[in-house]
Amino acid sequence: MPKVISTEEFLTLSKTTPIIDVRSPGEYDHAHIPGALSLPLFSNEERAEVGTIYKQRGRVKAVQRGLEIVGPKMSQFSKFALALDSQKVLVHCWRGGMRSSSMAWLLETLGLECYLLEGGYKSYRNYILNSFEKRLKIVLLGGFTGSGKTDLLSILKESGQQVIDLEGLANHKGSAFGSIGLPPQPSNEMFENLLSKEVDSTDSEKVVWIEDESRNVGKVFIPENLWLQMRRAPLVRIESSFEDRLDRLVRDYATEESARLEESIAKIEKRLGYDNCKFALEACREGNLKRAAEICLLYYDKAYASQLGNRFGTEWQTLPSYSYNGEKKAGVAEELTQIAAKLPFIDKIDD
Repeated sequence: MPKVISTEEFLTLSKTTPIIDVRSPGEYDHAHIPGALSLPLFSNEERAEVGTIYKQRGRVKAVQRGLEIVGPKMSQFSKFALALDSQKVLVHCWRGGMRSSSMAWLLETLGLECYLLEGGYKSYRNYILNSFEKRLKIVLLGGFTGSGKTDLLSILKESGQQVIDLEGLANHKGSAFGSIGLPPQPSNEMFENLLSKEVDSTDSEKVVWIEDESRNVGKVFIPENLWLQMRRAPLVRIESSFEDRLDRLVRDYATEESARLEESIAKIEKRLGYDNCKFALEACREGNLKRAAEICLLYYDKAYASQLGNRFGTEWQTLPSYSYNGEKKAGVAEELTQIAAKLPFIDKIDD
């Protein structure tokens, strides 16, 4: 008989044991446990059919139809599981019901040791939402657009520091241009799943470096409990010259099609102003990406300065800062760590 285990036990085992998600492809594609392999018992259409039969004709008829669908697939399921080359497998469906139990029965007849997720994916999602209550020792990297914050996160991570890259998890750089050159964004649910895994892996006693972000990163949202911690976290302001920031933006976007850049510029016409938007679009069409970036950067600088002013008052320019030109890497992590060691942290977050 397969063993039913809690979400915590399931995730611990998943570090060394493959996860088989037997939900439909549509359910899996929307969001899944990071690293889980899709082996759907039913296709999207088959799941809908069985569900309709259950509602209209009852459980027995639905089970009978389900068996008719699954029977011809059993050999395929067996080959998939055996190809994993693991004596243990983790299996789950939506509620921890018949789909996962049926798959576990089949796999155990093959001699595999199966573990079922108690409460299924639904229980896992409750765990995910609660995981963001974990208290983190966050230090934010702030700074104007193009100042190299993402590069610094990479340097910190390579040096062994704890880093949560929100933009990397969201496949978005956080501005109107944020989706350019990146894969499609995950669903908000999948973003939370990925983010929770990062949060779970952190040591609460050590600093966690996160880039200062708006509540939304593209179309996904930072969970409220984590967001509140970020808003109360100390911030290190990264300083980089306007010219260096321009060069960095041109480097990041110069390989993209002009049409995509123009589309992104048009999105912020109201904020840029009609004339500035017109000039930026003309520069883009003429291939003068540096001029287009300069016009947009002036807007983003003003907007971010306003945000800092609202959060920290007139003292925002006196926040701890770090100068970065994009060339230096040696010693950067150590210098930032020394700055973090002097920062005040808020241990308690008021409701």
